[in-house]
Amino acid sequence: MNTENKVDAKGYVAGLVKRGRAAQKIAEGFSQKKCDELAAAITYEICTNDALVKEIAEFAYEECRLGDVQSKIAKLTGKCRGVWYDMKPLKSVGIVEEIPDKGLLRIVKPVGVIANLVPSTQGEMHPVIQAIFVAKTRNATIFAPHPRSKKTTAKVTDLIRGVMKKYDAPEDLFLCIENPSIELTTELMRQSDLVIATGGQGMVRAAYSSGTPAFGVGAGNSHVIVEKTADLEKAMACIKVSKIFDLAAGCSCDNSILVQEDVYDAFLEVAKNFGAYKLNAEEKAKVQKAIWPEWPQNNIINRDIVASPIENIANIAGITVPEDTVMLLAEEDKTGPETPFAGEKMCLVSTLYKFRNIEDAIRITNENQAYSGAGHSCAIHTKNEDIVNKVALETYTTRVVAGQSVAGTNGGSWTSGMPFTSSLGCGTWGGNICSENITLKHYLNNTWVIREIPDHKPTDEELFAGFNPR
Repeated sequence: MNTENKVDAKGYVAGLVKRGRAAQKIAEGFSQKKCDELAAAITYEICTNDALVKEIAEFAYEECRLGDVQSKIAKLTGKCRGVWYDMKPLKSVGIVEEIPDKGLLRIVKPVGVIANLVPSTQGEMHPVIQAIFVAKTRNATIFAPHPRSKKTTAKVTDLIRGVMKKYDAPEDLFLCIENPSIELTTELMRQSDLVIATGGQGMVRAAYSSGTPAFGVGAGNSHVIVEKTADLEKAMACIKVSKIFDLAAGCSCDNSILVQEDVYDAFLEVAKNFGAYKLNAEEKAKVQKAIWPEWPQNNIINRDIVASPIENIANIAGITVPEDTVMLLAEEDKTGPETPFAGEKMCLVSTLYKFRNIEDAIRITNENQAYSGAGHSCAIHTKNEDIVNKVALETYTTRVVAGQSVAGTNGGSWTSGMPFTSSLGCGTWGGNICSENITLKHYLNNTWVIREIPDHKPTDEELFAGFNPR
């Protein structure tokens, strides 16, 4: 790209940032009541309007051809409500915490203008969730959509701006790059005060290299362990719900299913009844070629496979599957870089492993996630709580979902205590600074007031009590 275009990109982004800063300065004077009103208004005006939600979901599907309309409706109506539910009682203006015995007082303040990178798989939901966080915390944000979903994100941004106007707040608290490019997104990250990077690893690495503080999320490659004491029907029901939601567009869908050898055959029968079709060796080779056409040169996934219906996957692969098939199972015994099936697939195909004992399952999980999706998540179905703890202690994951749907739990749910969000930090394992769900506190700066308290310096006898020097 020539120098003139680079100057144009810099100037274009500077114009957006200038507008965002002016709006944010106004918002900085908002009371807690006003912030709560705006966050509630975004949720109410968009997410409780069934006709509007359906319109957004259908628009997103028509533009991107990723996932399905009903799942997008469920995300907009369910998860967005959950985000506001979590945040509603929290303070985000002024003094939020006092610790008298330590003489400390904490005041929260906005971070400024946030560069918000939007993945193509969440072009409709992610901006709404981010807007709720941003309004609550008196920030401004500029969305950098994926080119594949740019019209959807622009449409949703316009709706959010309309809510701001209706509730007497600056519309420019929410802006969007209309014709996104790598250069524009890179420039936006450089000029903003904070980056929220939700998307592929390339995007996250770019965010951390931008010179601007960033919260990135890791790739997903969720592994589900089915231990011999598990309720197989319940386990498979959870797997199905997680896998087929939005046709596996999310980072938390079940990429590999690990089943203990004692119940392997029984599980396959149950899986078949739930619409899972196990590929034979010839079909598996064809599906591999369809998903990763250039393997082993690279593991780039065929975009035509991503979040697409089973019929499309079967057609591209050149195979025939039963009419009631909802997901495909590919048996595997190799792990890590030895097979592409060890990694994230972003489609209705799950890898199937048979394991001997729980140590074996943990080994498979760790080896595969070291290759793809490090730090993201795994699940365990068992009636033995000690095994749940063992998996949590010995896998390098930030989330271990016990006996539930992974996709329905990781980003918050009404049957778990995990906070609702659209961004999942994966810790240093996944190349992220954060090993938890990105929530309200990540959109705020803290100012600490430090007052004098009585001297509490211990004697050496007190300090080293219980320690025996060698």
